[in-house]
Amino acid sequence: MREVAFIKKNKDKWLSYEEAISGKVRINPDELAGLYIQLINDLSFAQTYYPKSKVTAYLNHLAATTYHKIYKTQKFSRRTLIYLFRDEVPALVRTHFNYLIIAFAVFGLFVLIGVLSANYDDTFIRAILGNDYVEMTIRNIEQGNPVAVYKSGSDWGSFIGITINNLRVGIYCFTLGITGGAGTLYIAMQNGIMLGAFQTMFVQYGVFWESIRGIWIHGSMEIFAIIIEIMAGLILGGSILFPGNYTRLDSFKRGIKTSTKIWLSTLPFTIAAGFLEGFISRFALEMPAMISMAIILSTLSLIAWYYLVYPFSKPLKISDL
Repeated sequence: MREVAFIKKNKDKWLSYEEAISGKVRINPDELAGLYIQLINDLSFAQTYYPKSKVTAYLNHLAATTYHKIYKTQKFSRRTLIYLFRDEVPALVRTHFNYLIIAFAVFGLFVLIGVLSANYDDTFIRAILGNDYVEMTIRNIEQGNPVAVYKSGSDWGSFIGITINNLRVGIYCFTLGITGGAGTLYIAMQNGIMLGAFQTMFVQYGVFWESIRGIWIHGSMEIFAIIIEIMAGLILGGSILFPGNYTRLDSFKRGIKTSTKIWLSTLPFTIAAGFLEGFISRFALEMPAMISMAIILSTLSLIAWYYLVYPFSKPLKISDL
């Protein structure tokens, strides 16, 4: 290709790059990285066919400026965090929404198995929850406070211990996706069956309403966050099993990137759930039922809106696909 034709073909594109690099046009770090790759391709072509041309020097300068801008944006900042939660995660959730549906279905199935097993096998609840825990809960029910377990220990101690445990479960859900999703499904099975058996125990002892008021003050965000973490693990597993048009390695790299961002988005909800369990759930049956239900519905609405509604209120861009 003649140099004049090369310049004419790419001139408008390079000018748009200049505007993006100068800050005249807003661009996110991922789009900037893609821009840099295209610039490098053009620069390589120019260096091969027009090594001493002004266009080669121009593209070299443009590529160097882009590189420094990418390096600068790699530093963690509040702006990066805002972009992650406001734009990136919702777009990823929308793009991979089929995995969220699967996560809900799988977890719901395991909860149902826990409920049915607890109803048809008198020993199942004790086998899942442990005999000591069941006996303690029965004593609490007999004493008129089915969720007294949340009053054990200090509020700060409970908050820290519970949050660490929930974070550990989330990390397992996410990272075990590297097994092709099998490890993630195992964690989903453990937690789903346990939840089903746990809730059934309160139904059998006639304190279902009291358990709802106590458990789901924190449980609405905690369980929803676990389902999102299961989604992240399944995305990672899917990237290995179903690479599509990518090589398996490239698909795996994309899967790690996507699932990590989605998992990170659950951290505020997991921490908030731990706070509620440590400081608020212990007073669930002492506060008016309207207040406890307001907390449950508001926390559930918040996390459901973020993952189920907000992603579809934003238009998708090519870079989100």
